[in-house]
Amino acid sequence: MSQFLKTRREFLQAAAAFGGAAASHSLIGVTPATAQSPAKVRMQLGWLASNGILGEVVAQKKGFYAEQGVELEIIPGGPNVDGVAGVAAGQSTLGTVSSSPSVMLARSAGIPVKAFAAGYQKHPFTYFSLESAAIREPKDMIGKTIATQPTAFILARALLAKNGISEDQVTLVNMGSDMNQLITGQAQAVTGWLTNTNALKVLGDDRVDMMLWDTGIQLYANVYYTTDKALTESPDALAAYLNGSALGWGYAREHPEEAVDMFVEAYPNMDKASELEAVGPVLDFSFGDVTKEHGWGAMNRDNWAAQVDTYASLDQFKGTVPTVDDVMTLSVLEATADIRMKVG
Repeated sequence: MSQFLKTRREFLQAAAAFGGAAASHSLIGVTPATAQSPAKVRMQLGWLASNGILGEVVAQKKGFYAEQGVELEIIPGGPNVDGVAGVAAGQSTLGTVSSSPSVMLARSAGIPVKAFAAGYQKHPFTYFSLESAAIREPKDMIGKTIATQPTAFILARALLAKNGISEDQVTLVNMGSDMNQLITGQAQAVTGWLTNTNALKVLGDDRVDMMLWDTGIQLYANVYYTTDKALTESPDALAAYLNGSALGWGYAREHPEEAVDMFVEAYPNMDKASELEAVGPVLDFSFGDVTKEHGWGAMNRDNWAAQVDTYASLDQFKGTVPTVDDVMTLSVLEATADIRMKVG
């Protein structure tokens, strides 16, 4: 899960560490294009590079960004990098976070960021169980022990509340770094992303999946966000970036093996065999019925409103409860509809 600052005071402290950019609004992370040079756009990752940027790598390799007048620099995240603070401070033009609540919570803390596209139409977060004690729907969790990441306890609470299950009917425990608690019977379910095919191999053919999305908690994943200032001052650069990304993801969909080759060439530490297994699920979450109608990267207000309501009902906002317009905008999607629809 991406890290974010909890309060505006912490945000301002981080801004000072970035040279006071956020407080003074002196940086935006975009160098405007001229007739001779493209606009330089910095993209801050929420974590280390993964197949969540497959389309961006393809767009770089195939020259799609150059065609759109953009020169993209991808900035990796990591355990000690607060990507949201960096974007808010103007060090990068835009960023990605693994899950949409990160944007909502940051906004509630007074950090001026807003989502403008969703890379994955459905969140891959899933509860994994085995046939011997299968959990296929929420009611099957009653009386069971569920191991999940500390940052995902709120997702379990939201799932239970959405499905009318009391929290004392389920035992939630911290999950380790692997699937061992499920294999040894310490827990009847563990959690992770369906796109992490390498980690799931150990569960074998007896694995049973229950996606968080299918339980009624419908979050976006691989969310693109930027600042209010960038939306106002650099809309053309954001649109050009999103057009290039759409073309990259569309090419990856049509040429998955070639896309993996490009990705592994760009990031040699990645295992090609594992990425070839993962590319199918990654593309399945990136494309579907919604993108057929609205194009790659689509998202909608009703979904965001439901997310805000869920988190508000569970008292997750430490500051003001944000509105839908606080946390998302459709302006960049609308500006890029022609190209995005061609690869939806």
